[in-house]
Order: sequence, then structure tokens, then C-alpha cells
Amino acid sequence: MKSLSAVALVASALVASSASAGIVVYTNQSLWNARVATDGLVVETETFNAIADGYRPAPFTGSTASVNWSAFADGGLYVQDGVFSTEFPDPLTFNFTPGVRAVGGNFFGVDAEFANAAVFFSVLLSDGTSYEGETSSPASFTGFRSTTAATIASLTINVENAVGAAAVYPSVDNLYFGVPAPGAVALLGVAGLVGSRRRR
Repeated sequence: MKSLSAVALVASALVASSASAGIVVYTNQSLWNARVATDGLVVETETFNAIADGYRPAPFTGSTASVNWSAFADGGLYVQDGVFSTEFPDPLTFNFTPGVRAVGGNFFGVDAEFANAAVFFSVLLSDGTSYEGETSSPASFTGFRSTTAATIASLTINVENAVGAAAVYPSVDNLYFGVPAPGAVALLGVAGLVGSRRRR
């Protein structure tokens, strides 16, 4: 295993709104799950386990029941044992369609041999707020939740390698999305239909 010096992992959640969204950050997945449920949302999970190991050109797309996601990195992507990484130490961006009210994941770094790399990371949001933490394991969780009507449209993980240090690659083991419950979506559709009939 190559020796690693301190590196920075930067994740940036871009908000699909011209106004800044209020974002709350969680490091406890159970608490994030509870708050998502309080908001009337359900959690959908992307494990990446259905993706065969190996190199993937970018963009690469996938979906859960109600969220379509695409991943992009300049040098391409690499999957191994359900861990989604970049082929080179380039920024890794996930875009979500439609945008989500909450997103979380197991964000960390790996070296060239796919060994876990301890990293310091900062989360930078489009409204200028930031979050700093440390992780050394795919079990480490970081989650984000919008406290306004604005949705989170993308998440970018960027590795800044220290001079002379072994390369570290941004990696994600799972992504979790907070989305409206199926019944809530159906009610919104019915409300829209009733509204359109009244306007006729």
C-alpha cells in the first residue's frame, strides 16, 4: 500500500434554485433517516452493487425507483465491489433528476490499490456554508437535507492531493436519496388535475 499524507476531499452540493437553500448536515445516518421521515420523505438507496467491476466512460447513468442519477469525471469512472470512484484523481460529480430534498452517502478516499485512505474533507454549499470532517472508512456517513422547497441537484466530490503524496481518488460506497413518498406524489398529481379542470 502506498503511504498517504494529508489530503482534502471536497464535496459540493449544488442547489437547484436561484435562491440559496437552507442545508442541514448530518454525520449520523439514523438521525438523517429520522429527519427525512419527519419531512414526509422516504429513502431510496443506490448501492452500485449491480454495476460490474471495471472502467466506465463518463457520463455513467443509473436510477433508483424515482431518481435518475448520472456520474461524471474527466478521466472516466471506475467501479470495484460496489464502490464508485474515478479512474484518475479527478472531481466526481453526481447529478440528480429530479432534484432531491435530501441526499447522503458514504464518502471517502481510496489509493491506487483501492485501499481506504484517511482524509480530511470539507463540504461546500452554493450558499457559501461549509462543513468539515474526517473519514477513513466507507462506513462513515455524511448527509444533507434541504430545509426549504429548493432541491439538491448535484453533489461533487473533489480530491486535492498533497504535493509528493500518493494519489487519492474520491469514492462513494452508497448514495441515499430523500424523496416524496409514492402516495404524496399521487396526491400532487390529483391536485394538479383538479386545478387544471377548475381553470377550464
